[in-house]
Amino acid sequence: MKARITAIGGFVPEKRLTNHDLEQMVETSDEWIVQRTGIKERRIASESEFTSDLAVKAVENLVASFAVEIKDVDFLLVATTTPDMPMPSVASRIQARLGIPHAGAIDISAACAGFVYALNIANSLIVSGAHRKILVVGAETLSKVTDYQDRTSCILFADGAGAFLVERDDEVSSFIAQSQGADGEAGIHLYCSGLSEQIEGVQLDGKQKIVQNGREIFKKAVHTLTQEVPEILRKANLSLSQLDWFVPHSANLRIIEAATKRIDYPMERVLFSGTYYGNTSSATIPLAIWDAYHANRLEKDQTILLSGFGGGFVYSNVLIRWGLEKKKEGS
Repeated sequence: MKARITAIGGFVPEKRLTNHDLEQMVETSDEWIVQRTGIKERRIASESEFTSDLAVKAVENLVASFAVEIKDVDFLLVATTTPDMPMPSVASRIQARLGIPHAGAIDISAACAGFVYALNIANSLIVSGAHRKILVVGAETLSKVTDYQDRTSCILFADGAGAFLVERDDEVSSFIAQSQGADGEAGIHLYCSGLSEQIEGVQLDGKQKIVQNGREIFKKAVHTLTQEVPEILRKANLSLSQLDWFVPHSANLRIIEAATKRIDYPMERVLFSGTYYGNTSSATIPLAIWDAYHANRLEKDQTILLSGFGGGFVYSNVLIRWGLEKKKEGS
């Protein structure tokens, strides 16, 4: 049994928060932000929009774009670090709202690597024979846990959602190779507070806000990418020149530039969703694919590497063979 990606979807909120808007909120500038992150604007959910709302709209976009049936989906995997509430899960809320009966539904908490973790789990569940049709969603409302008084972090984070449909196939597999891991000791450099107690020597204040050590995260992310990309290609017996697209988590364009320079991979073959969507954590990778698909940049049978990394410090990679036809005119 094989697993194939058969449809994709995406959604971002209507509200834009530009760099010029941020200039009115904190001591920063458009030039400073673009130079350090590559981000020009980001999308922000309204007060009444939550992660499940964005996720549902991304799945609805998937259904509308590919005319697929989802009533027979038998498992939902949602990667998120910003669930609507501790319970029930975002996945179960999506199941209820979209009327998908009897499907398993769980959230995966793996920060910015969550979507790739979820894809790898979906592939394993299908190949094992346990499931036939799985919705994989990456969705976040990071604006709700962003400290807009911290100029080093508020320039980054935003809201959005992306979705893939993965189905059993007798002949074609989208999945070539996968890997994942974690370095828990580095988790102290990026976390979301929320408990009034000390964790690893850090006093948390009871308010849910993202806290990061940008310098350490930069170093850790670059090191991880430069180690993991060659390793997964070796695992698949492929060379770097055979990789058509590289889709790392769109945390910060400078991280990606530094990593690709070290491994000697061309930036023009990198998909980055951060320029106009910001850092949407688990949603950056599916949004980058979604944008590229609608721009007709993806060709059938191209080899694409998705690499997620983030708080934890967790990382996950999957090498896929693209199987969707080009987007038709007017669709």
